[in-house]
Amino acid sequence: MRALQAMKSEWPPIAGLLALAVLSTLGEGVLTSAKLPGTRAIAFVVLVVLIMGCAFRAIAHAGELGHRLGEPQGSLLLTLSILAIEVPLIVLVMVTGKADPTMARDTIFAGLMLTMNGVVGVVLLAGGLRHRLQEFNLEGARAYLAALIPLAVIGLVLPNFTKAGTGMLDDSQSFAVGAATVLFYLIFLGIQTTRHREFFADIEHGASGEPADAGHATAPMRSHWHFLLLIATLAIIIALGRELARIVDYGINRMGLPTALGGILIATLTLLPESVSAFRAALSDKLQHSVNVFLGGALSTIGLTIPAVLIFGMASGYRVVLGLRGTDLVLLLLTLFVSTLTFGGVRTNVLQGAVHLLIFLIYLVFIFSP
Repeated sequence: MRALQAMKSEWPPIAGLLALAVLSTLGEGVLTSAKLPGTRAIAFVVLVVLIMGCAFRAIAHAGELGHRLGEPQGSLLLTLSILAIEVPLIVLVMVTGKADPTMARDTIFAGLMLTMNGVVGVVLLAGGLRHRLQEFNLEGARAYLAALIPLAVIGLVLPNFTKAGTGMLDDSQSFAVGAATVLFYLIFLGIQTTRHREFFADIEHGASGEPADAGHATAPMRSHWHFLLLIATLAIIIALGRELARIVDYGINRMGLPTALGGILIATLTLLPESVSAFRAALSDKLQHSVNVFLGGALSTIGLTIPAVLIFGMASGYRVVLGLRGTDLVLLLLTLFVSTLTFGGVRTNVLQGAVHLLIFLIYLVFIFSP
């Protein structure tokens, strides 16, 4: 009975394996060479649904393992799982078809805008409509922003002002920026999970960030099975991402769609599971969990994804453009400034959610009309 229940919950990776088997049988490139109307669109939707479903299962397995391992191993495992989804998808889209050195930048920026404006806006708006005012731990939010702002500027703004002025970093600069960013993120992770855990906990509920009587629904599955399924699901996501990258490349380079759409797609696939968690927490008046999710997600995007992409660029000789320009640069600085105002107090309301959604809407408008 338990095995049957486990099979039902693991339908996304099972369906993903079946889809990969079918694609392997039909031959490489069958999706982009299809001539029937709507075939690529249907394949795109199916791949997105499968990858999204697998991402939810991967995060669920990582969360269960994290609960059993405790901190800081739990938070680190969850962060690495999200990174293991995001970075391969970025690299696959970057190197598939026509080379696109700006894909990493567009994806990282899309992740920031989606998290810091789209998710924050929806969460604060929904929470404010239901509960009027919601409280969070000010010390934790300030710590997130104190780490996020300098890393965002160093990673996405500073490359424009090097001597070359191309938005790229040379190998020595890439190594220095990547190493310093990872080291700083690890220091922050240590502060979050050991030295100052209370900064990131719900003030009313103690150090766990949850009510004292909150329980965790522990699955009957043993830990080693969670680990094996996590690895297998991540591998399936990467394999499906390779097929998705071909369709994305087709849409961008042959149909003339904006390059940033690929970044938004990857960011959505990566961030959706945690975003749903943040939304549910806000509706339950547990805004601190939401703050930890969206600010933590934005910080890991900068603190780990940028170094991973720089390492890939140095190892492969692939050109990686990180510097934002024009309207994107303005929107990044505006987002960071507004975020300091939003999380500069201990309460939020619908107005702050509406402001962040406004910025996200403007970001979407300028993707299609730069």
